[in-house]
Amino acid sequence: MRRRDMLSAGAGSALAAAPLAAPALAQTAPAIRWRMTSSFTRTLDITYGTGEFFCRHVAALTDGQFQIQQFPAGELVGGFQALDAVQQGSVEAAYTGLLFNIGKDPTFALAAAVPFMMNPRQQHAWCYHGGGNTMINEFLKGYNMVALPCGQTGNQWGGWFREPIRDVAQLNGLKMRVAGLAGTVMQRAGVVPQQIPPGDIYPALERGVIDAVEYIGPYDDEKLGLYRVAKNYCYPGWGEGGTVFHAVFNAQKWAELPARYKSAVAVAAQAATLNMMAEYDAKNPEALRRLVASGVTLRAFPNEVLDVLYRAATELYAEISVRNATFKAMYESQAAFRDLNYQYHQVADFQFDAMMLRLRRRN
Repeated sequence: MRRRDMLSAGAGSALAAAPLAAPALAQTAPAIRWRMTSSFTRTLDITYGTGEFFCRHVAALTDGQFQIQQFPAGELVGGFQALDAVQQGSVEAAYTGLLFNIGKDPTFALAAAVPFMMNPRQQHAWCYHGGGNTMINEFLKGYNMVALPCGQTGNQWGGWFREPIRDVAQLNGLKMRVAGLAGTVMQRAGVVPQQIPPGDIYPALERGVIDAVEYIGPYDDEKLGLYRVAKNYCYPGWGEGGTVFHAVFNAQKWAELPARYKSAVAVAAQAATLNMMAEYDAKNPEALRRLVASGVTLRAFPNEVLDVLYRAATELYAEISVRNATFKAMYESQAAFRDLNYQYHQVADFQFDAMMLRLRRRN
């Protein structure tokens, strides 16, 4: 055999025997599988679906090496037990609204939404460029958790009532499902607030366990069937100018993640936030039109009611701040950020919206 042929044959044998090189990512990125419990049921396709959106994008950004499987409320733990499961390490992650946990500390509500505070744009600006995410995660250290914004509902509606709300006196003794500190504020006006997981809201309203409901907005409220029992749909959504949902992680598990996986999670969470708000903005107007066509009456809260609730909220924040330094610092940060932003938006976005509404009405 000629020397050149022998070299070719030897090279071919060596190539056949050598294992194929693995892709660079697979060589440096371990396969990780996490479980994420949700506070929402599958019926709520935007809220639950945003968790699915987040999980899909984490997998795509890591070439499938890091996969998170979401479970609906009640399958692993109840919707309101999501944070407990993460804190204890029985699951690695949760998809939830932090305002569901005010029983632990009212500061949780500031991470999601509190009455008469920020709108969605202000919330996101505060979280990412006003020190908000840092403050939230410093607070969550005490609960063995790390969180990232991962969803935004936009402005939530004021709620469903069997009877029109014409004055403050009608709130006295009213049993209402209302989440977060909005319930504490309404309690000061005579309401009996009820904390009920999303999947249990309609049965409670239908059976008369509660008289009124505040949930999210037209699209989700229609899916829950609330209009079948209560026909008065009230605005504005003073209790939640915009609500941030979070992907929450066990602190130890988060610390173990490779840096590139953490980056993938952060990118996927921001994408999920934008996508959720866009989906609500597309679907809420259509749902509201259907609700009105079905016989629902839209009613504005009287200014008298809003003024009473605003005073109650301001007093509540002052009282909590006296005994809770973490709440005080986060609240004051948000309030200052909100006030400065409104100085700007009153001559920017607000004026544009007011102009367009006037022109559309005239034409």
